[in-house]
Amino acid sequence: MGKKMETQYLILLFIAGAALSWGLYVPMVHNATLALKSSLRAFLFVGIAYFVTAVLIPVLFVFLLKWDPTIKPGGAVNFDFWNCLLGFAGGTLGATGALCIIFAGAVGGKAAMVYVPPLVFAGAPIINTLAVLIYFHPAKEFPKWQFFLGLIMAACGAALVMFYKPEGDAAHAPAPKLEANVAPASGSH
Repeated sequence: MGKKMETQYLILLFIAGAALSWGLYVPMVHNATLALKSSLRAFLFVGIAYFVTAVLIPVLFVFLLKWDPTIKPGGAVNFDFWNCLLGFAGGTLGATGALCIIFAGAVGGKAAMVYVPPLVFAGAPIINTLAVLIYFHPAKEFPKWQFFLGLIMAACGAALVMFYKPEGDAAHAPAPKLEANVAPASGSH
């Protein structure tokens, strides 16, 4: 097997890992929300998981093991302020998206778990693709029309999900209201 084929398989493996992780993310966090009886408390543990995964693991590799397999050739590795700020902004966008999904589930209840993820995960790639092509890495030559047809089809799929979402018993259950309901941290339930 050639190097190019190995690279393609590795990319597909990571894509499958991301799809599996993000595909299970929403229902898992929603179950945590139900168990903890609080969307913000569930989000607190999402933040702790982000800290473990996105802070402790890179610290282990970069500072303790002194090994960074992701270094790009042709430049000095750095922690310049503005470069770090870009990473922080990206992380803030990711965490904000997670919070928005959690609030969508809190407002929509169990029924929202069927249609919120497909809407988010159909809309986000479209926005990503357009932002990359137009702003972040402007294309010297735009992709063929079939590529854009695929984006339109994804948008149409998202619209169909929203317009024809299931209307079962769970869809008619009243959604919890988002209001300031602060209980003592050590209080009995």
